[in-house]
Amino acid sequence: MTALSGAHTIGLAQCLNFNGGIYNDANIDPSFAALRRQTCPSSGNRNLAPIDVQTPGAFDAAYYRNLLAKRGLFHSDQALFNGGSEDALVRQYSASPALFRSDFAKAMIKMGNIHPLTGSAGEIRKNCHVVNS
Repeated sequence: MTALSGAHTIGLAQCLNFNGGIYNDANIDPSFAALRRQTCPSSGNRNLAPIDVQTPGAFDAAYYRNLLAKRGLFHSDQALFNGGSEDALVRQYSASPALFRSDFAKAMIKMGNIHPLTGSAGEIRKNCHVVNS
């Protein structure tokens, strides 16, 4: 999961998906939170902000360097580097982009081999957060 989370090194996110973190989390760099608050008012909105402020258009290991600096945009991202079991791997990926790319590729292949439930054994949700009624 730590390798797959590195996909957050590229792209944009709507403010409503991370406002809680930039206004309420304690494990975030205050200057980074202030920067994001310039784009994102406290009442959630659909403004966009780069997930990775260093290199938002590049697939690289900057995401992990951001985590080391407490600049993870999503709460779930910063949880990967917060005094827990994944700290060492985050440090490794930040220092070795080649290791990150290799592990990311392996994890994507592994995830691609998961066989989803189909037919009456599964469902395509209308809203991914809620089981269809």
